[in-house]
Amino acid sequence: MGAFLFMNKTSLVRVSGWQRPSFISIAAVLVTVVLAFPIATIFSYLFTGSIDLWQHLWGSVLSDYLINSICLLLGVTIGVLLLGVPTAWLTSVCHFPGRHWLSWALLLPLAFPSYIIAYTYTGMLDAAGIIQSTLRQWTGWEYGDYWFFEIRSLGGAIVMLSLVLYPYVYLLSRTAFLDQSATIMDASRSLGHNRFRTVFKLSLPMARPAIIAGLTLALMETLADFGTVQYFGLSTFTTGIFRTFYGFGDTAAAAQLSAVLLSFVVLLIALERHSRKQARYHSSQGKFIEPIQLSRG
Repeated sequence: MGAFLFMNKTSLVRVSGWQRPSFISIAAVLVTVVLAFPIATIFSYLFTGSIDLWQHLWGSVLSDYLINSICLLLGVTIGVLLLGVPTAWLTSVCHFPGRHWLSWALLLPLAFPSYIIAYTYTGMLDAAGIIQSTLRQWTGWEYGDYWFFEIRSLGGAIVMLSLVLYPYVYLLSRTAFLDQSATIMDASRSLGHNRFRTVFKLSLPMARPAIIAGLTLALMETLADFGTVQYFGLSTFTTGIFRTFYGFGDTAAAAQLSAVLLSFVVLLIALERHSRKQARYHSSQGKFIEPIQLSRG
């Protein structure tokens, strides 16, 4: 007992097994509670509300919400990967005129809301837009005499969202490509692999965690988008939540649809974590890759 009393304050705390929480820990807990409160509120409505409204939604529009949302996710996945990964590889590995300004200019679409891009391209590509009007003026055709891409469609929404969201994939992929070591690439070349085979067999797999992380962010933004799909007249979970809340005035049903949407987000995060697990795909040890000089011819 006497030995215990002569211990200093720090030792007393250590012996008793209690440590005073720091300000950062308390702030982190408070922020977590604040962020989790809306989610907990949404899931608290799962076992409340009217069954009749859910039967109406199931028999009329719920299948459209599900199909359109899934098709939108698949289309945006293809779009952002085709736009983000090749541009990231070109601006990080290759050397060509305009590379430096293009490396940051490719991030600019993040500054534009997707519905602004949708308004802009619809004004140009719609039937009354400048492109089709000029085409009819030059050829003498009438509307319906020719085929033109329908911008107000599911495909149009996929293109608009892909143009806005690909910088997520581009930014993270470019960082991964810049961190890759030239030593591994030289070893692949010494084993007889050409440059393109090295890219597909080594560079892309090593950058896979960054690519998947950027893709996950883009898909979460796609699920949360309201302006673009509403402007194009598409029925997705976001438009369904809005219509259920304001049209039917049913808070419980809107919250339940939101819970389904949140489940999609949780599934995306789970798939991203499962895809990389504990594996490490890239290393920045050794010398960095020398830029590939692209010729004009």
